[in-house]
Amino acid sequence: MKILFIGGTGNISSAVSAQVLALGHELWLLNRTGIDGLNGAISLIGDIHSAKTQEELLKHTWDVVVNWVAFNAADITRDCAIFRNKTQQYIFISSASCYQKPGPTPLITEHTPLENPYWEYSRNKIAAEKTLRQASLHEQFPATIVRPSHTYNRVIPLTLGGWTEYTCVDRMKRGLPVVVQDDGTSLWTLTHASDFASGFIGLLGNTNAIGEDVHITSDEVLSWNEIYQLTAAAVGVKAEIVHVASARICQLDPNYTGTLLGDKSVSSIFDNSKIKRLAPSFNAKISYKEGIKRTLAWFEADTKRQIINPETNLFFDKLIGDTRDF
Repeated sequence: MKILFIGGTGNISSAVSAQVLALGHELWLLNRTGIDGLNGAISLIGDIHSAKTQEELLKHTWDVVVNWVAFNAADITRDCAIFRNKTQQYIFISSASCYQKPGPTPLITEHTPLENPYWEYSRNKIAAEKTLRQASLHEQFPATIVRPSHTYNRVIPLTLGGWTEYTCVDRMKRGLPVVVQDDGTSLWTLTHASDFASGFIGLLGNTNAIGEDVHITSDEVLSWNEIYQLTAAAVGVKAEIVHVASARICQLDPNYTGTLLGDKSVSSIFDNSKIKRLAPSFNAKISYKEGIKRTLAWFEADTKRQIINPETNLFFDKLIGDTRDF
């Protein structure tokens, strides 16, 4: 297949790109930075927002187009205009943070309502989904919607001091306390990008996926306390955890409101029946215990990746100091 990835070198998409290339597909990557070590991919240096890049894209037809970096309804409207009659399948990467939490049932399915009053990012993704559904319904635009949940590879999936930072892990290694939201017993699902990729590959060129929305996650469920202790164990230590209410964290730094109150403060357990029907070979095999070792090995292979943010450390100390004042 001739496949275009808009993006394709990020935390999730780089793992998918590698698997697409391993299967022998013709993969084109459109971004501003190049192929980033994905040998065999065809690089298109450009910006999807620019008229020049759009004109270049109109010269081609594609079996599949995947936009990894579309975030709102305007992005979808633009893509529909560019790729109408130019692709057999268009895949929009949405987010499982769009689901209502808590939902009407303990298990999140694709029928769970889409609603997130706390996070503008999620509301924009929901609006993008609605725009795409309208194009699919009224114009027969060949769309598939995919919702990753908390997926990691080259990021550390901790709530505070993680992601592209190494701050939280550094504190663990130095024997300093770290903060876990609430009492740490809410349940969460983490998915390694390689496992996500194995499910995603099964959707490419899959006519049964046209007009469908689907999430792709691991079936492993862990408490946040377990997640932090497994992360600490991966670097040979035990985490000293201090619990702080999500509301207090967000009060002190409102930037956490979306990611906490709109997402990570609520248990998230997914029913993956639909992706397993659409892609029967999908099976998430990488446990968090194993996956986080791989991620931390990647961070520790280059000291430049080990970003320690002094402001985050101050925030940890503030939160921990508050709890110890009582």
